[in-house]
Amino acid sequence: MSELRIYYKENDKVKTAKTISALKELDKKDIIWIDLLDVSDKTEDTLEGFLKIDIQEDEEMEEIEMSSRYIQTDDSIVANSNFLKDDFELEPVNFVLKNGILVTSRDVELQSFSETVKKMLVAARSFPTGYHVLVALMETRVEKDADIIEDTTDMITKLSKDINASDHVDEDVLIQIKDLQEKVTIIRQNIMDKQRVISNFLKCDFFPQDLQPRLTMIIKDINSLFDYTRFGFDRLDYLQDTFLGLVNIEQNKIIKIFTVVNVIFLPPTLVASMYGMNFDFMPELHWQHGYLFSLLLMALFTLAVLGIFKWKKWL
Repeated sequence: MSELRIYYKENDKVKTAKTISALKELDKKDIIWIDLLDVSDKTEDTLEGFLKIDIQEDEEMEEIEMSSRYIQTDDSIVANSNFLKDDFELEPVNFVLKNGILVTSRDVELQSFSETVKKMLVAARSFPTGYHVLVALMETRVEKDADIIEDTTDMITKLSKDINASDHVDEDVLIQIKDLQEKVTIIRQNIMDKQRVISNFLKCDFFPQDLQPRLTMIIKDINSLFDYTRFGFDRLDYLQDTFLGLVNIEQNKIIKIFTVVNVIFLPPTLVASMYGMNFDFMPELHWQHGYLFSLLLMALFTLAVLGIFKWKKWL
């Protein structure tokens, strides 16, 4: 859904306009944030001409080079950052800050933006400039990342309990471990991207000084999230080793069963082979009790092998 939202100050309150034509009626000093949700190129061109900025295209937003993800001039900041969605897909967002006005461009609705709007409408005085909106967006995003990490940790814990409670191993467990490893990797990549952007904000000369402590706190929160992701990786590696160990144990049990069966039937097979030979001179060939004798011999050999296995505690 395409939507334009212009947030501006009026009598110590934050109000919203949803048409590009509203820019002509507003004073630039009153505008805090312009949020572009999958808008047309014409709307972007109009806004670029009004604010004298350059809104990046999707291809530029997805570039991984640092020179493309953060650009700073004498009076503006252009930054790109990925926001993690609930399906673990990364959505690139473009941020442009100039003269205290924040411009954001994205293609899908994001919960972090909705929650920040609620905070801004409730506490308008806490958002005097676009810089404050940007910091609030990052704070909300990091909180959301923390929630995702907690959910992923719960999934890892549940998988661990399922492995411990299961009587047999299943290849689906290995697939789940692989899936969780991929999710943790995406989460780590996502928070690493945030760390890089926030670090550049801290180095910016014209970023408001009153926001420096909040940016520093975000960096500390991100570092703690790194510890959680590292712990998640370690747990998944442990679960993978445990799973492979259980697979080896089950395979060894199967091989052991086949070995025992083969060894048990080997002596009777030997007896049957001996009395199945076609030599002319075989004393027991015409013996009246030869058949019963051979069966008894087979049974004795079998019991002897089972006794040895029991004695050696191989069974």
